[in-house]
Amino acid sequence: MRPNILWICTDQQRWDTIAALGNAHIRTPNIDRLVREGTAFDHAFCQSPICTPSRASFLTGRYPSTVHGTCNGNTVWGEGAPLISKLLADAGYDCGLVGKFHLAGGFKRLEPRPVDDGYRVFEWSHAPRDDWPVGHAWRDWLATQGRDLGELCRDMTEFPVELHRETWCTTRAIDFIESERPPDQPWLLSINYYYPHPPFTPPREYLERYDPAAMPGPLFRESDLAAQRALSAIDFQSEVRRPEEFDARAVQAAYYGMIEQLDDQLGRLLESLERSGQRENTLILFMSDHGETLGDHGLLMKGCRFYEGLVRVPLIWSWPGRVRPGLRSSVLTELTDIFPTLLGVCGLETPEGTQGRSLWPILSNAAEPQQHRDFVRCEYYRTLLDDDRGFEGSYATMYRDRRYKLVRYHGHDLGELFDLQQDPGEFDNLWDDPAHASLRMDLLQRSFDALAFAVDTGPPQRFFS
Repeated sequence: MRPNILWICTDQQRWDTIAALGNAHIRTPNIDRLVREGTAFDHAFCQSPICTPSRASFLTGRYPSTVHGTCNGNTVWGEGAPLISKLLADAGYDCGLVGKFHLAGGFKRLEPRPVDDGYRVFEWSHAPRDDWPVGHAWRDWLATQGRDLGELCRDMTEFPVELHRETWCTTRAIDFIESERPPDQPWLLSINYYYPHPPFTPPREYLERYDPAAMPGPLFRESDLAAQRALSAIDFQSEVRRPEEFDARAVQAAYYGMIEQLDDQLGRLLESLERSGQRENTLILFMSDHGETLGDHGLLMKGCRFYEGLVRVPLIWSWPGRVRPGLRSSVLTELTDIFPTLLGVCGLETPEGTQGRSLWPILSNAAEPQQHRDFVRCEYYRTLLDDDRGFEGSYATMYRDRRYKLVRYHGHDLGELFDLQQDPGEFDNLWDDPAHASLRMDLLQRSFDALAFAVDTGPPQRFFS
């Protein structure tokens, strides 16, 4: 039985923002329901800490460098590998997209679509701001309601929830879910929210649900100031500051409010599936493309760093009767693993060159949930080169196993080495510690091997005499 697939991707949501997975400061009852009814992987990692390369990776099951999708805002999608939506459409799925896509740049222009992305319905909408031409679906819908996006955006905290982009995305998703199609035709819907991406300005009713004084605050020590200044030549969207200088607890409260707003929209999606009698045959995937520093180590937003809050993301699967319920697995997983998992669930072959590994044996209770990967990788290759802030176009790679994380900032005599067992907050950089020199060399060799084996060598060639 091929399931329907409801693929929910938030934007810039950290792994530690779900009540059922340990956050006592946030309210996420609908995400919590997915956790109870399905399987949650709490050590899932994106393959780049910024939108476009991460999306290029999980939509193809390959690393960003392999599909030449490393910049945040490529001119066009490079067609480096088939997209999962195209493969499913070719197999008979009715495919739709609502919200972001971001395989190419969408700043003040409509994002050019791939040659063939497989989507029959394509309701594209990028950031909630008023710099879009006609063709930005949410902006155009607001115009049909007699509302002007520019006027509404003057104070995003006063934006009416019923007109909000995330509400509109959900409504259009429900229209797709409940639309008529042949009874034997399954569907895939990608609903790509923009929240909780900055700016941190949820509607007031959500903003006021969280008291900044009650927030736990970021991971920060005074030593972070010197540590981040030592990395000042490496691209990042903010400069290091003490958390009180940018009111980090207020930022955290607003961020949590944005996530609770998304949780309410998830509730609407679940109601739609139940109302239309499709919940039992729908696989729900909930994840995010990357995280957010949120004040950790004195930083906001994202860039060329690999701290847990930035590269570790939610990954939850739910399908009644088919996906193991109530499991919280701590196996190391990559977002590349989504691609072969979905293909396998749908009975399709995984293409040559796929670098992800299917999670279906764990999800379906065919394998024990203790081991999946020995390590995970993350890449950053001139990702913000085209930004207007004069970035150098940094290169860096991350290698992380169960205990250690190694980061190398290529072209600079800089790196980071953290013992995550002893130092889960990533405060004590052991890179230059003589006592850890042999460990650093061992991890560098492993990281180099992983990089070499990640190279796409093309299809196999055979030579005959």
